[in-house]
Amino acid sequence: MGPTLSREDAQDRYDVDHVRYQSSLKYELQAWLDKRKQGSELYLIHDSEKPEHLPKDLPLNVEQLGPAMDAARGVKDEYEIRMIRQANKVSGLAHRRILENIQTMSNESQIEGSFLNTCISHGARNQAYQIIAASGPNAAVLHYDRNNEPLSKKPLVCLDAGAEWNCYASDVTRTFPLTGEWPSDYVRDIYKLVERMQEECIQLIRKGTRYLSLHDLAHDIAIEGLLALGVLKNGTNLEIRQSGASKVFFPHGLGHHVGLEVHDVSERSIMALHQGFDQLQYRPILDSTCLSPCTLSAPLLEEGMVVTVEPGLYFSSLALANARHQPSARYIDFDVAEKYVHIGGVRIGDDILVTATGYENLTTAPKGEEMLAIIRGSA
Repeated sequence: MGPTLSREDAQDRYDVDHVRYQSSLKYELQAWLDKRKQGSELYLIHDSEKPEHLPKDLPLNVEQLGPAMDAARGVKDEYEIRMIRQANKVSGLAHRRILENIQTMSNESQIEGSFLNTCISHGARNQAYQIIAASGPNAAVLHYDRNNEPLSKKPLVCLDAGAEWNCYASDVTRTFPLTGEWPSDYVRDIYKLVERMQEECIQLIRKGTRYLSLHDLAHDIAIEGLLALGVLKNGTNLEIRQSGASKVFFPHGLGHHVGLEVHDVSERSIMALHQGFDQLQYRPILDSTCLSPCTLSAPLLEEGMVVTVEPGLYFSSLALANARHQPSARYIDFDVAEKYVHIGGVRIGDDILVTATGYENLTTAPKGEEMLAIIRGSA
């Protein structure tokens, strides 16, 4: 079976306050019971976790521990930030290696294999989530994971992949052309639009910001850009937003917390609505899975939070076919939109730390002009 961790090793590796052997749990709890004050409660996440040997009349609290743990995970301490930074460092090396060698690859599977190889070679044996190596129309599938199709004649690859380091996740997405040159104006225009969505949203990250406002801004920029390209038509930004037409092309939330899970928890979702928000303005651009219950005070970004900013625009034949039967169809030029279907989608995603004075981008994977230069071999 091999050696196991000592208590000292485990405490050093995982930065916890106390380490006990499972075999001593019964005696540790009994010692606590013998010393506890009358009325003390045992806090559990679930009823099913209660050890069988404990008294049946022991007061249990299964309502407060889970939310308290979620709240504690929302803001990261220095150790956690170091772990996420290291996960991003390894991910950045793996993304760079793909860019350096993409012109020698012929299948999505080679991208996945190369990414895994680089991560493992640098000490990150686990991925934070299933690698997405989606070429061409596959990039319109948000969680595509077959990663087995030829790259030939595909205009773009969307690579969404992040390593894990000591149980902490990174979440990194890059979209790039196979040759380091934009194969058409269609491809370049969509990339530049998503690039602008991300850059302008990142610039506004600071403590006290409502993350939902950034999601709103991303939709504003998307609508403006798609109107200019002729994909959207017949309405103002507000009319198109309220119809939900922009969600046909940008169907997911702008981002989420990152930590022990790639979609980490917090006290309340950063995508929560609150009573001061105009429901008509926001509901059409949000999926129900993005929302927490409406509250008087939706959460603000705090120093120490790590969140993703990962906008995307997608041109899915299935989504367009479904949209033809919706009231929002009057705002979409389907003939123009169909010209972009071969692209699939463009997504760009980074992990952003909220600091005392603004933000720090923890993601080091190349993007933009640097990314293109690496592919061409001219970096």
